[in-house]
Amino acid sequence: MRAHYRTKVIVAGDLAAVLASFAIAFALEPSVPQGGATAWLAYGALAAVVGFWRLHRLRLHRRIWQYTGISDMLCLLQVSLVSAVVPFAAWWVMQGDAHFLLMLHQAAGTFLLLSAPRLAWRIFCDKYSVSNPVDNRRALIIGAGSCGTLIAKEMMQNDGMKVTPVGFVDDDPYKHRMDILGLQVLGNRREIACIVESHHIDEIIIAMPSVSKTQISELVNLCKTTKAKLKIVPDLQDIIDNRGAAGRMRDVSVEDLLGRDPIRTDLEHIASYVQDKVVLVTGAGGSIGSELCRQISPFAPSKLLLLGHGENSIYTIEMEMRGMFPQLQIETVIADVQDRTRIDAVFAKFKPQVVFHAAAHKHVPLMERNPAEAIKNNVFGTKNVAECADAYGAERFVLISTDKAVNPTSVMGTTKRIAEMFIQSLDKHSNTKFVAVRFGNVLGSRGSVIPRFKDQISKGGPVTVTHPEMVRYFMTIPEAVQLVIQAGSFAKGGEVFILDMGKPVKIYDLAVDLIRLSGYEPHVDIDITFSGMREGEKLYEELLTNEEGLSSTMHNRIFIGRPVQLNRKELDFEIRKMEKVLGQHPDDIRAVLQHLVPTYRNNGATAAG
Repeated sequence: MRAHYRTKVIVAGDLAAVLASFAIAFALEPSVPQGGATAWLAYGALAAVVGFWRLHRLRLHRRIWQYTGISDMLCLLQVSLVSAVVPFAAWWVMQGDAHFLLMLHQAAGTFLLLSAPRLAWRIFCDKYSVSNPVDNRRALIIGAGSCGTLIAKEMMQNDGMKVTPVGFVDDDPYKHRMDILGLQVLGNRREIACIVESHHIDEIIIAMPSVSKTQISELVNLCKTTKAKLKIVPDLQDIIDNRGAAGRMRDVSVEDLLGRDPIRTDLEHIASYVQDKVVLVTGAGGSIGSELCRQISPFAPSKLLLLGHGENSIYTIEMEMRGMFPQLQIETVIADVQDRTRIDAVFAKFKPQVVFHAAAHKHVPLMERNPAEAIKNNVFGTKNVAECADAYGAERFVLISTDKAVNPTSVMGTTKRIAEMFIQSLDKHSNTKFVAVRFGNVLGSRGSVIPRFKDQISKGGPVTVTHPEMVRYFMTIPEAVQLVIQAGSFAKGGEVFILDMGKPVKIYDLAVDLIRLSGYEPHVDIDITFSGMREGEKLYEELLTNEEGLSSTMHNRIFIGRPVQLNRKELDFEIRKMEKVLGQHPDDIRAVLQHLVPTYRNNGATAAG
């Protein structure tokens, strides 16, 4: 039916309901004093006019009654009461003998006659308009609260999702064996594995967006023992913003397994060294550099300089920043940190006050095969930027370092250690505060293990792990960057800040978890093979050298390694020697690295063999 005719039919039906309720009320009360026919017709007409006025004001004729809810019923109740009370009051004033029970019967009759057709239509739509084909995926919803109920409701009404909710899991014992939307609360979290098996569940949906990440991690660990695919509703704000509950579900990720709660940030200290300052981010197009730009921008620097070697990545982060922070003054700089003349010109022109140096070569096996390039970028690139920061009076210089710099077994880790040593030696004779921030692997960064595993799983496997005992520390990119910026506020000069990475993760376990989170069974649906350690790798990473020790800061996730005493002249001499061997055989380059960083153990040849 067209909307115009549909509205007319509804209006006529509602007016008939008001008049019918008056007639029924009058018939039910034979003791009502009899007045003239004109008076009673006026009573009925007034009830109809008042009822129509309230229906029109509340726009009840324009509502889609397929989704009738409590708020709609309350509006109908209001219409029923007003259409009964106003004529009753008018009759009382004019006749003085109005009957109270007549008003009650009329209000009840009006509400019943207005709501019954609407509820009947809602029931019909829920029961018959949505089919549940037998090939739909069967879903178990964890959380029988408002979010879980909303998810179930949306699934039941949206056949396009091809998912049928089977029941709920909730830890509240009061809800157990109770029904919500016709679906039973089947048990608590300890019964998840049994419920999945007995009810043939294909998907588990965690619908608890307001609980802590620790609790989410516990739930994920319980669910990953099943063969069901996991999904999660990540953010309650998305539902509040009318973006849809079921539509915002995402696959459970490895980040959810880490279970770390949001970082407590000292906004005042961060703002004090970033706000109204010219901030330079090198490597701004990379995973860490781009996230630094995102998290620095809200602190309102006077100018943000995005420096990078690749034009496409710099263009991408520039467009994103201009969209997110239209008031922020942004300058894009295409430059190679190895080009001292270009870096000097950048500092002369913009005079940055805070420098975050994220530009680096980080891929371990690639740098083993190209050691000269690792030295050029990670050592001489850092040297160029750091010396310009000193020469042009920057206030702070923060080097993004790595746990692979500790007792390194790779060229990449050794070059990052030399970069740390250089800025520590430079700090002793500079007004600039030079610090390094050291952390482990970041989840999802370009070239990291997680995207590679996901790609292998999407192709049906096998998933390749280098060694069954390989262990690594992991953080999310936003988590690491948030702590880097916070560490910068603690800088006094010369420190190496170490971030609390949580518990180390076995790479094999990571592969198993990713396969299970994707809805497959390891070694059954998707195989895991061992390829052997690559050149430059070691089984586990360390966060401190023996000389550094450890002391705490004001932040519970940031620690300080004690500055190592370095002879600046000797370091400069060794770096000049390194410059002379860049074009020579890789073994000669490694020998110089070994001399400069005695803890460097060259595992490249062994691993390659």
